[in-house]
Amino acid sequence: MSKIKVAQYGCGKMSVYTMRYVYEKGAEIVAALDIDKSKFGKDISSVMGGEERGVVISNAKDAENILKEAKPDICIITTMSLMNDVYDAFEICARLGINAISTCEEAFYPKNSNPALTEKLDKLAKENDCTLTGAGYQDIFWGNLITVLGGATHKITKIKGSSSYNVEDYGIALARAHGAGLTLDEFEKQVASVDKVSDEERKAVIDRGEYLPSYMWNVNGWLADKMGLTITHQTQKTVPTTYSTDLDSSTLGMTVKAGDATGMSAIVTSETKEGIVFETECIGKVYGPDECDKNEWTIYGEPNTTVVITRPNTVELTCATVVNRIPDVINARAGFVPTSQMPILQYRTKSLDEYTNK
Repeated sequence: MSKIKVAQYGCGKMSVYTMRYVYEKGAEIVAALDIDKSKFGKDISSVMGGEERGVVISNAKDAENILKEAKPDICIITTMSLMNDVYDAFEICARLGINAISTCEEAFYPKNSNPALTEKLDKLAKENDCTLTGAGYQDIFWGNLITVLGGATHKITKIKGSSSYNVEDYGIALARAHGAGLTLDEFEKQVASVDKVSDEERKAVIDRGEYLPSYMWNVNGWLADKMGLTITHQTQKTVPTTYSTDLDSSTLGMTVKAGDATGMSAIVTSETKEGIVFETECIGKVYGPDECDKNEWTIYGEPNTTVVITRPNTVELTCATVVNRIPDVINARAGFVPTSQMPILQYRTKSLDEYTNK
């Protein structure tokens, strides 16, 4: 196979790495799309650095025509965090028969938070023989790392995880989704109130495609799928995080006042038919000077095992995961396929095209 051709949909903070990693893994960018007018017509080197590549950033409104002409093998979508927000990008790719992988956190396992939209995209992708998926930091650090550790465990009763990250590193859409910058009253009305409902009400919201899942909601679904477990009951609770002094946020373009929400902690608890309980927490916020990323998971059972990763470079790890996943997406069956149904991710020592079988 010749070099894998990649389209970059979204030329913000994450694309700085995804585009460079694509080239360094022996593939090439053939199209770049964004909604920021100030980037239109500029070579992608203006975002990723380095020498000019002869690929200019175009208006995402023209995505269909540009993708038709460029004919990429796969599209990397690094824009928003919810399926409703990335649907158009996924839909265009599916309709054109272009594989797509997104950093959209809900896309990691959207079946349990927006099943109608997922089924719609799955059907379209199957009709046009392409694969859609979501991946990123969670693919390894909240997913495969945990299930591999489970393989060394005789009996599991509970899996508890906690991960924190600085919303400053991911862009304004993610920061706003975490309630960063809101007063506590605003946080209660706009974020926390979503989960103060009965199971029946939550199911109705999910069926309508209006649910706002925290990242661990989809992670728990992914873990259950990977481990062959059946979730019987799942709940989510979100609480605001605060800081004792004012914090400047370059991403939000504002100062988050002391006592206002710097972000949120979301805890998702899942019970399974097999008796294993997942209790997972993600903490996304504007960091104070004394705070840093941390990922900690414990598998309870026989034996107990805890793994702690301090100061992971979550942005770079997310982008490297997405690029290393490209061959798996190309090789996968058609449809919307979560990475829980793909091989355990590997480091790519050779050019990406050498790992494909299509």
